[in-house]
Amino acid sequence: MAPGTRKKPRTYDPLRTRTAVLAQFANVRRTVGDLTPEQLAAPAGMGDWTVRDLVAHIAFAVASTSRLLDLPEPPKAELIPATWTVTAARHAESIAASARNLAEAHPDLDALCTETAERLTGDLEAHPGRRLLAGRTGALTLTDHLATRCVELAVHTDDLNAALAAVDGPRTPQDRQALAAAVRVLADALAHAAPGGSTEVRVPPFAVVQCVEGPRHTRGTPPNVVETDPLTWLRLASGRLGWEQAREAGAVSASGERADLSPWLPVIA
Repeated sequence: MAPGTRKKPRTYDPLRTRTAVLAQFANVRRTVGDLTPEQLAAPAGMGDWTVRDLVAHIAFAVASTSRLLDLPEPPKAELIPATWTVTAARHAESIAASARNLAEAHPDLDALCTETAERLTGDLEAHPGRRLLAGRTGALTLTDHLATRCVELAVHTDDLNAALAAVDGPRTPQDRQALAAAVRVLADALAHAAPGGSTEVRVPPFAVVQCVEGPRHTRGTPPNVVETDPLTWLRLASGRLGWEQAREAGAVSASGERADLSPWLPVIA
C-alpha cells in the first residue's frame, strides 16, 4: 500500500453478524432466566446501576435494531462502525435514561428479553443487510449497525459477568463471532482516532491494525508493537481498564517508543 493511501473500511458478513447478535443475546437471556431477585438488585459496578439496569440496557441496545427498522430509510449511509464509536458517547446519557425507564416498565426481564429476541429474529429475516438505518448518531447499513450491537453485547456481557461474580451469579459465555466483531470494530476505531502506520496493534486471533502517526512500517518486525487478548482489549477500548493498570498486570505487552496507546484510550465510553 502506498504511503498516504487510506485502507477501505472493513466489511462485515451479513449472515455471520446477524447470527452473532442473536447468539450472544441468547446467552444473556439464559443468564437472566437464572437470576434471583437479590442478584438482579446487586450493583453492576457502573455508577448507581443495578444488574437489572444493566440487563435492561443490553435489551434496549439490541431492540434498537427493530426500532430503527420501523423508521423511514435514510438516503445514504453516514457512518461505519469505526466512526460510530466517536458519535455514540454524545447520546450515552439519554440512552442510559431510556434503558432505566425500560427496566422500570418491565419488571419481568426474562419476558422482555424473549420478546426482544423474537421480534428481532423476524425483523432480520425480513430485511437485507444493505438496508439503511437512521441511527441516533447517523445513518448506517443494517449489517454495520449489527456490528455495533456486537460491541454493546460483548462489552456489557463482560460487565455482567464482573457484577455477577461478586454475588455468586452465573457466568455468561461470549459468542466467538460476536466477540470477534466487537474487537474489530474497536480496533478500527483506534486506527481511525490515531491514523498512521508506525504502531501495530494485535488482538489475536481477531484483529491487527496499524495506527499512530510516524514512520510507516513496511516489512519485517514492526518497531512498535502492542499485543493483548480480546477481553483485555474490550476493557481498554471501553475504559473499563486503564492503560497503566493493564501494563502493570501484564495483560498487555507494548514495545517501541510509539507503543503507548493511552492518549487514544478509551475509544468508546
